[in-house]
Amino acid sequence: MRRTTRTRTTLACAVAAALGCASLIAGPTGATAADGGLTVQYHAGSTGTDQAEPWLKVTNAGSSAVALSGVKLRYYFKADSASASYRFACSWAVRGCADITGTFGTLAHPTATADRYLEIGFTSGAGSLAAGADTGDLQLRFYRSDWQPLDQNDDYSFGAAQTSYASWPKVTAQLGGATVWGTAPEGNDPTDPTDPTDPTDPPADGATLFDDFDYSAYDDPDIAAHGWSVRSTSGGPGVPGATWAPQNVTFSSTAGNSVMNLETSTSGTGESTKQTEVLTKATKFKNGTYAARVRFADAPKSGPDGDHLVQTFFTINDLKAPMADDYAEYDFEYLPNGGWGEPSNILYTTSWETYNPDPWQAVNQHTEGRQSYDGWHDLVLTIDNSSIRYYIDGQLFGTHDAAYLPERPMSINFNQWLIDLAGTTSTAPRAYDQQVDYVLHVKDQVLTPAQVAAEVSAYRAAGTTFEDTVPST
Repeated sequence: MRRTTRTRTTLACAVAAALGCASLIAGPTGATAADGGLTVQYHAGSTGTDQAEPWLKVTNAGSSAVALSGVKLRYYFKADSASASYRFACSWAVRGCADITGTFGTLAHPTATADRYLEIGFTSGAGSLAAGADTGDLQLRFYRSDWQPLDQNDDYSFGAAQTSYASWPKVTAQLGGATVWGTAPEGNDPTDPTDPTDPTDPPADGATLFDDFDYSAYDDPDIAAHGWSVRSTSGGPGVPGATWAPQNVTFSSTAGNSVMNLETSTSGTGESTKQTEVLTKATKFKNGTYAARVRFADAPKSGPDGDHLVQTFFTINDLKAPMADDYAEYDFEYLPNGGWGEPSNILYTTSWETYNPDPWQAVNQHTEGRQSYDGWHDLVLTIDNSSIRYYIDGQLFGTHDAAYLPERPMSINFNQWLIDLAGTTSTAPRAYDQQVDYVLHVKDQVLTPAQVAAEVSAYRAAGTTFEDTVPST
């Protein structure tokens, strides 16, 4: 059963009195438990390169119960590259994965074995930990967002020889904001005032759309109930004579997550061309953060390659008249085989003020990347009252000017279509796939890419596959 309400990530809470023992507030940072503090045991669930598996167990060494919502654990590691981003998952936990959170942060003082950390927290639903009791297994894991291999051997908190649970001072524990167990990498005590705010901490609650695309088929009644339209109507964009085929929108599971697949196919004629599009029925989205995890594909899944294909994630409203100044559109558009005069793969991000379809005239600003973007990518777009920013895999890709800010709300769209039939002369059937893992919009709040990842992790940890609290305009 799908939940329509999630449990939000709670990463900091509780004053000292709520923790039951004043002595817990000022524990030492060494590798022994403070009086009435916590101890942490560690077991290396995996020593391989596909993912890290820090399995943890927390024991209450004090004489009174501790609210787990006041506990934070930090596992320290060295990023495999400056641009690498990571994802957290909980495989199994005695306390329940839905009540365990994982976010990533950057250390203020990097060392040879650590420049990042994974911070584990507990929601209020995790309850309390009685004196002398432990949490039981927390079988946790994290992996690179691009699923490239990771090297654990240079990670501060990693212990390849830890094949069973044992006390592990290289994982720190905080209780009510004070470090009560473990030793952080030199110069990075979690309680030090110079330690930066975790960049993945979610901001205050805001109206949000989140969809994990957990559906059975294009005609699943929940798709329409959740505000989506799978396009079947005629019209552009695309080659003349092409149709929009809702049956070519399918759903499956990849790496444990539900995924939406958009298939576009052709045999080299307009009549044989089947394109795909999924969009929100409501135009109610304006300022804030838009994010999606999208898999672009350079090659067709079948048949010959070469078509001038466009794979997209964008927001848009309607053009009421040629050159109307209240039009708005913000695009991620990937052309794996070029097109629009480009000879090979290129990614555009474009912010539109307006246009005239005939004769063609456009007022926009764009940023382009001439390289392959084959594979999964985290796409983030933020709009505030001063600028539009596009991020790809956590890195700023383009910043566009205030002149292109939206005047009216928009819809959220994904589509895959053909610019023309000039990319190849073949008449053999071929088909291309674009996949979407999730979509997120947070109204009127600018999130960092790390905060987006934390929001998505919170939804998934809570078992929430859909939520829409964005009000209609």
